[in-house]
Amino acid sequence: MGVIYRNLIRPFLFRLDPEDAHERGIASLQLLGGLSPVCRVLEHFNLRPTNTQPVELFGLKFPNCVGLAAGMDKDGRCWQAAAALGFGHVEVGTVTGQKQPGNDRPRVFRYPKEEALINRMGFNNEGAEAMAARLKKALRGHQRPIPLGINLGKSKIVPIEKASEDYLFSFNQLAPYADYVTINISSPNTPNLRQLQNKEHLPELLRVLNDANHGRARKLGVRPIPLLLKIAPDISFAEIDRLLGTCLEFGISGIIATNTTISRPGMLAIDLHETGGLSGRPLHHRSVEMVHYIARATGGNFPIIGCGGIMDGVDAGRMMDAGASLVQLYTGFIYGGPFFAKEVAHALSAHHSKVM
Repeated sequence: MGVIYRNLIRPFLFRLDPEDAHERGIASLQLLGGLSPVCRVLEHFNLRPTNTQPVELFGLKFPNCVGLAAGMDKDGRCWQAAAALGFGHVEVGTVTGQKQPGNDRPRVFRYPKEEALINRMGFNNEGAEAMAARLKKALRGHQRPIPLGINLGKSKIVPIEKASEDYLFSFNQLAPYADYVTINISSPNTPNLRQLQNKEHLPELLRVLNDANHGRARKLGVRPIPLLLKIAPDISFAEIDRLLGTCLEFGISGIIATNTTISRPGMLAIDLHETGGLSGRPLHHRSVEMVHYIARATGGNFPIIGCGGIMDGVDAGRMMDAGASLVQLYTGFIYGGPFFAKEVAHALSAHHSKVM
């Protein structure tokens, strides 16, 4: 299937505007997600590599190590199809407290030679209330086969000083439907968002969300939802140390490393002129480097989801060897095709067997 996609389907899709191709993909996945019997059959064949056990992390069970990163399904429209394609978890969003259109088009750019994308979407989404209503309807009476994460960001019109209130509104709306929540403070496409990684803002944001999470858990008699922090690849090791200290202080369950980068490694500084976050193969080395550093700095005791430039099973194995417990992909999915997650999960299973 991967060969057919890359040789026949991808050339057609890549002749389309990137966002138009994305919308066609969302529509196709929505259609698949609505065919529950078909999804169950595909899950049986695609979801778990043979002779493997689920990964237990954050108190959750993941059928395999490969997840769909935030960005594909911004409004929670097609996540039901993810397990059928072989994803062991899915993260929807980024969703903001308020509905917003995002930045002006064009805002997504493909670079097939480099196996890369640049995007400056700007958190275009329908808002937290709309996603909550959609998830409530979709989940009524249904069990999901894989964990569902919800990725929260800051609304563009909200000043940085009121970011905590904005994230808290989204958390309160969406917590009932999430297996875990990711706090996204690292997209380069919302003005000032990355300031939330600074010591002036991050402790307050994490304190507010952690207090709300534990207060909700006490009220309902349930365990707190795992809170993860998604960080940028463009920060220093000293900044990582500070972030880790703040995460541990305020009960964050794990790190997603990394988001897209504003850097243009090597010759890409000359060849790629669009602004925005770079993803795909050129990001991979830096993301692995950060995963490795975090794993060593925490003695391997702080869960990491490795994300960034995973374009094949070898890349995923490299991320796991660096210290990741799970991996996520998105750009690799665009380049690799609908069953790319299954391919990567099986490659990781074979890799693990060799390591053992």
